[in-house]
Formats: sequence, structure tokens, C-alpha cells
Amino acid sequence: MSLEVGKPAPDFEAKDQDGNLIKLSDFKGKKVVLYFYPKDNTPGCTTQACNLRDNYEALQKVGYVILGISSDSEKSHKKFIEKQSLPFPLIADEDLKVHEAYGTWVEKSMYGRQYMGTARTTFIIDEAGILSEIIQKVNTKDHTNQILK
Repeated sequence: MSLEVGKPAPDFEAKDQDGNLIKLSDFKGKKVVLYFYPKDNTPGCTTQACNLRDNYEALQKVGYVILGISSDSEKSHKKFIEKQSLPFPLIADEDLKVHEAYGTWVEKSMYGRQYMGTARTTFIIDEAGILSEIIQKVNTKDHTNQILK
């Protein structure tokens, strides 16, 4: 399923770093930044998370809820949040159901080797649950400005 701006964002439910069930539908009436990233505690993912952390107040001021998601475990997310003082939840999608719903589990290649992994992608979802923007070329160092532009 390919997602398009103007179409409903797929609803999902998955657990955050504390084992709380997070459902996209719980955020109706709020703007959501749902960002998919490859792996906790890796350089690019840490840079991206810290950029969102450092600008969290500005994002909240314009009404955004931030949700990060990767295929890492709840335990891994908890350590990442504690180490980087992240103020937003990280969703554990170990079974890849949310990745598959959003088309972010893709074939990648590095050094000529093919493998499956997360396509770093951010989905901006409006108050009605409609996709208002899909950012596929994420600038990890300046991601907040891509969202707020």
C-alpha cells in the first residue's frame, strides 16, 4: 500500500518504551509527527532524535505530538531515551506491523549487500488523522526545520 498526502494515516497500536499501548487514533484532534528511524543509539538516529529533543518546545508550541518508531525493543528504546533525555515516546515495532502499514520496511543495500531495513521517513498527520506531509529525504541534523517549514 502506498501512502499519499491527503489520505488517512493507517491506524496502529503498538507498545512504547514503558509497555504502554499507543494507538494513533488516540491522538485525533492533535497533529502528529510519526518518524520512523533505523536503530537506537546509532549516529544518524541519535542526531535526528536529539534535533527533535532540542526543538521539542517549538514543536509542541505549534501543536505537534512526536512519536518515534523503530524495530528495536521496548528495553532498547528505554535505554536510548534515558541516555539522550528524550521527552517523547518511542514505539517498539518488533513485529514490523506498523512499518509494513506505512511502507517503511524496505530492501536496502550497503557495500553491495542486500538486506531489509527501515527507510528513514517522517509522516506528518493532521488533527483529523490525514497525512499532510511525507518527508522521505530526512535531514537528521535539521529535521525540526523540515517539519516546521
